Amino acid sequence: MKFNIALLAGDGIGPEVINEAVKVSDAIAKKFNHEITWTPALTGACAIDAVGVPYPDETHEVCMKADAVLFGAIGHPKYDNDPSAPVRPEQGLLLMRKKLGLFANVRPTFTFPSLIDNSPLKRERIEGTDLVFLRELTGGIYFGEKGRKDNGDTAFDNCVYTRAEVQRLAKKGFELAMTRSKKLCCVDKANVLETSRLWRETVQAMEKDYPEVTVSYEFVDAVAMRLVQWPNSYDVLITENLFGDILTDEASVISGSMGLMPSASVGEHTSLYEPIHGSYPQATGLNIANPLATILSAAMMFEDAFGLKEEAEAIRAVVNKSLEQGVVTEDLASKGSKAYKTSEVGDWLVANL
Repeated sequence: MKFNIALLAGDGIGPEVINEAVKVSDAIAKKFNHEITWTPALTGACAIDAVGVPYPDETHEVCMKADAVLFGAIGHPKYDNDPSAPVRPEQGLLLMRKKLGLFANVRPTFTFPSLIDNSPLKRERIEGTDLVFLRELTGGIYFGEKGRKDNGDTAFDNCVYTRAEVQRLAKKGFELAMTRSKKLCCVDKANVLETSRLWRETVQAMEKDYPEVTVSYEFVDAVAMRLVQWPNSYDVLITENLFGDILTDEASVISGSMGLMPSASVGEHTSLYEPIHGSYPQATGLNIANPLATILSAAMMFEDAFGLKEEAEAIRAVVNKSLEQGVVTEDLASKGSKAYKTSEVGDWLVANL
């Protein structure tokens, strides 16, 4: 098979971790007789520096023509430290989601047996955790009207959802639950927010179409608590943009490192695959960043975008092998053991494929 993949390395450590994911993907393609054409494009702070905007039209065209998008990370301190900056890297990410119709962020959280004691949570609380968040990605407070009034002393961010936006996200949640343990949790704040009441009534109305799925409804603050108490009580969770942004980062530490968790953003056009971590500018160029989340995102891409389960499993197997044998970057290296460089981890994975 032949694939055209858009390569958006982004900022900070993005190019470094993307490079290792490309090496592993190329090795998998060679092993299984596929052919990958990589098409690089700019996004984030590097795009602002080059052309003045964080998601150029040229980048969008590359993404629209691609079979999938592999994405690194965006963000730079010169924008983080300037809240008045009129153009920001994150604006490119939001615009990309909107223009590509990426309305569903799929973020799994699972544990690795060899790293279970790296988690800040007790072993007995997290063993067996295997859950997936579906976060609505193109609506809510991030995309609502925002601004200032009263001479800048009052700020507002409107949270708006339509029933159709909730239905399309919930539909993916129900369908995913049917392939797993047939449990779905709708996360909201329906005791306070009108948008959450719309979410709840919309999902309730859809239950009849999926009679095999057991649906629960929980307030976001309760879920935040239960994620660190009994994370393995959850399977598939659906929620709106802001809640999902916060809860998925909380859930990511269950595994022991944000550098291990992959994600996908899917919807109307080309799907995008990316690690959940940020651009980690302090580590830029030091060859110390953990590339495994990006490599596991590539595994998600092979399975979900291309339907190649065997190829995806091969990547996951060699990643697990590297963890078991301690071929890891400094964030995962145990005291007294060698910490491998980013590129060394990628080289080891390729050699062991």
